[in-house]
Amino acid sequence: MRPSRAARWLTIALLAAAPAVGQAPGPTVGAGFRPLLADPKEPQFFAAYLWERSPRLAPRLGSVGFGQTISVVNAGTWQVAIAAAVFSQFNLARPTADLMNTDYRVGLPVTYRRAGLTTRVQLYHQSSHLGDEYMVHANAQRVDLTFEAAELLLSQQLAAWRVYGGGEYVFTHSPADLKPGVLHGGVEYRQRGVLVRFGPLATGRVVAALDAKSFQDRRWDVGWSAITGLELGDPVARGEGGWRWSLLLRAYTGPAPYGEFFRDRVASLGVGLGLAL
Repeated sequence: MRPSRAARWLTIALLAAAPAVGQAPGPTVGAGFRPLLADPKEPQFFAAYLWERSPRLAPRLGSVGFGQTISVVNAGTWQVAIAAAVFSQFNLARPTADLMNTDYRVGLPVTYRRAGLTTRVQLYHQSSHLGDEYMVHANAQRVDLTFEAAELLLSQQLAAWRVYGGGEYVFTHSPADLKPGVLHGGVEYRQRGVLVRFGPLATGRVVAALDAKSFQDRRWDVGWSAITGLELGDPVARGEGGWRWSLLLRAYTGPAPYGEFFRDRVASLGVGLGLAL
């Protein structure tokens, strides 16, 4: 399969952001918008094993994400970043673990933080593709799902809790009948303090989140995504800095968050590992 336009843009974005990675540790989240824990399309590193209920997807899926939001301009309360990610799902019910779907996403988020209130405005592109092996074995045809969207989210920190809300508007898209509106909100909990210590190696705390997206294209049907588990962090890091590993239970029900299957309704339950740098 030839590289898609999104794949080329994703490569360009990562190369463009590379100089920023080599700079002194900047606030990837300090002045920016902290990544959403339960949003299936938030640029993050994760791998999950899912039991799936779906009309076309496999009953057992491997779901992986490779992505990061990298600060390129940080001016105190303002931050301009590049957000790039790849999300893929694999059929674990087959010995060959066929690739079923891949979503490419690249965006330019601009964030503003004042005290506990953070705003994210973002323009982003997404393109989705079926895996070659899946197309052969299922005799499936690709849907040309590609779009550009504008996002606005506001987030308020309230002690250990965080609430957020906003939406998106898809302004160019294929297929042509794709409806443009998305409403988005959620709540997160991060335990204040430490639940468990692993000597000088790591500290652990409980995290949980519920994310909801309502899609105009699905007559405002809501996709509910929930996670809970243990987050391990760098014991010498301050605030939200440093690396973080997480072991999470995941659940989802609603319109499929997998691009090529976006008009299917799915439900899943699984366990996964996450990494934040």
